[in-house]
Amino acid sequence: MALGEGGGGGSRLRRQLESGGFVAGEYVKQLSQQSDGDRDLQEHRQRIQALSEETAQSLKRNVYQNYRQFIETAREISYLESEMYQLSHILTEQKGIMEAVTQALLLQADRDDPALGPRRAAAAADPFLPLSAKEAAGGGEEGRQRTLTTLLEKVEGCRDLLPESPGKYLVYNGDLVEYDADHMAQIQRVHAFLMNDCLLVATALPNRRGAYRYDALYPLDGLAVVNVKDNPPMKDMFKLLMFPESRIFQAENAKIKKEWLEVLEETKRNRALSEKRRLEQEALPRPAPTPPESTNPFEEEDEEEEEEPSAEEEVVDLSLEWIQELPEDLDVCIAQRDFEGAVDLLDKLNEYLGDKPVSQPVKELRAKVDERVRQLTDVLVFELSPDRSLRGGPRATRRAVSQLIRLGQSTKACELFLKNRAAAVHTAIRQLRIEGATLLYIHKLCHVFFTSLLETAREFETDFAGNNGCYSAFVVWARSSMRMFVDAFSKQVFDSKESLSTAAECVKVAKEHCKQLSEIGLDLTFIIHALLVKDIKGALQSYKDIIIEATKHRNSEEMWRRMNLMTPEALGKLREEMRSCGVGNFDQYTGDDCWVNLSYTVVAFTKQTMAFLEEALKLYFPELHMVLLESLVEIILVAVQHVDYSLRCEQDPEKKAFIRQNASFLYETVLPVVEKRFEEGVGKPAKQLQDLRNASRLMRVNPESTTSVV
Repeated sequence: MALGEGGGGGSRLRRQLESGGFVAGEYVKQLSQQSDGDRDLQEHRQRIQALSEETAQSLKRNVYQNYRQFIETAREISYLESEMYQLSHILTEQKGIMEAVTQALLLQADRDDPALGPRRAAAAADPFLPLSAKEAAGGGEEGRQRTLTTLLEKVEGCRDLLPESPGKYLVYNGDLVEYDADHMAQIQRVHAFLMNDCLLVATALPNRRGAYRYDALYPLDGLAVVNVKDNPPMKDMFKLLMFPESRIFQAENAKIKKEWLEVLEETKRNRALSEKRRLEQEALPRPAPTPPESTNPFEEEDEEEEEEPSAEEEVVDLSLEWIQELPEDLDVCIAQRDFEGAVDLLDKLNEYLGDKPVSQPVKELRAKVDERVRQLTDVLVFELSPDRSLRGGPRATRRAVSQLIRLGQSTKACELFLKNRAAAVHTAIRQLRIEGATLLYIHKLCHVFFTSLLETAREFETDFAGNNGCYSAFVVWARSSMRMFVDAFSKQVFDSKESLSTAAECVKVAKEHCKQLSEIGLDLTFIIHALLVKDIKGALQSYKDIIIEATKHRNSEEMWRRMNLMTPEALGKLREEMRSCGVGNFDQYTGDDCWVNLSYTVVAFTKQTMAFLEEALKLYFPELHMVLLESLVEIILVAVQHVDYSLRCEQDPEKKAFIRQNASFLYETVLPVVEKRFEEGVGKPAKQLQDLRNASRLMRVNPESTTSVV
């Protein structure tokens, strides 16, 4: 009985499984009753398995699509948050302008009616008291100082704040609840003290009512206030931005939240205005004190000399609007990730103050700006850290690197850039799938590594074109990266005991890719040779031992008989193999009817030795010269000693003549071919091979000798 055919059966099965009343036990029971046998059940099982795989693939596609949409949404939210912060900053500036206009109108009214002046001055001193209380307060400053002292005595760890700033006074304070910025979970209850130049946050002590412990202190210059939109049950909240962190607090009700927002903005504005007035007053030229008249005639010349530098003194004008707003503008640029704009502002300031004298106001401005420079540097360092996304290639780091270089941090930019690229290369190598074919994996490995190295080198040359001192760091980094590549290469090629031919092809591929770096004037071939020499030596010696063991095994079974290849095709194939080995006169050793006048042992030894030599020459570089030469000599000696021993021990004249014919092939044909091919591959003759061939002549002259010459 058929359980469903084709797409129609699959659709019905899908609808049946997706139905709300589906019961697995009943379905299996019904299926067992309706099936004709095991074959129907197997087919139905395959259809369910195919449906399961299709569903899994669909889920994967949906998850990937939703993940991409989530990433895009998160990016849009980030942009929106940046724009909202910028909008809040603009609104704050507009509010400040409006209040400045109002203050100017009030000053004009004071000139018209002088009686209102003292009253408004008292109101400006403490904006959070009722106007009648301000008028009644004669010593308002001292009263606020005492209030601040009394409150801060209840805060552990704050006794050293007042002596350092005698002009500090309390503006506003109250209880708040702090929430986690990511998960909006309640963290702790705090008490905030707003002073005329800073905000103090303290946590409540659990066992002491009305007592607090110091938590944090934030200068108003680097503090930004952002209103958080009510989203029940999360309401009456506002956010404080202090680069590089932010904190969210909840007020008791909407009225207190509004008071906090207004008083924070008002206090920040008053702080900025007082700082501006102070800088303007310091920038004004001060009249020099009149020196007492002197009757000493010799002091006139000294006075003239002293007057010259005072006349040359230049007053630095720091009252310019862009200088006053520079710290806040830098904060905005950093928050908006406008790194270029921040560095442009710093360059503008450095150019303006370049030839100006270093006065106390300039030092204070420099201190504020240096703090922003440190913050900007930290952000750029984080942009280049390997913890960030490594996608995008070397060009993705260009923005942060170029701004660090403009800030005079070339060494740090170079170090972070190379660390970032090292992590990227390591990740790319680790993500490579190890295929079944070693050569295929090595092709992918070389492509990934050397392409990354080439791109990194080109990007480095672009970013650090004017910093020649950084190039040595790049060479050191390239060597360490090459070591990482060789570790992965050797683990796959040599540790897995691949054949010598496979190892030779893999090394050849690596060398060819390494030569691509010569396009940018970088030659790392000597480094890859130095790192691979140990593994290649081990591979040559291992393969040499295999050939020697195989030759000894064949020698032990040697009967000294001619080879019969049975078919002309087999004989033709052997001729072609010998021709590829470099033996051009092999026809003189062939006989009639597919016979070869050589023993199987000598022919097999010839093919195996020449194959070893060809593969070894692909791996050759000068450091391997003696290893390759000694391996060849050891392999040849096994065959030579066997032929020598057989000549001395064989008594049958016919077999002795056959052995002598094999010896002649070995000495007069094979050894010269090995010697010639070695010289072609290496570029110079091998004296050890010449000595070995010359020594064999003594044996051919006196074959009856019972002493082995070799």
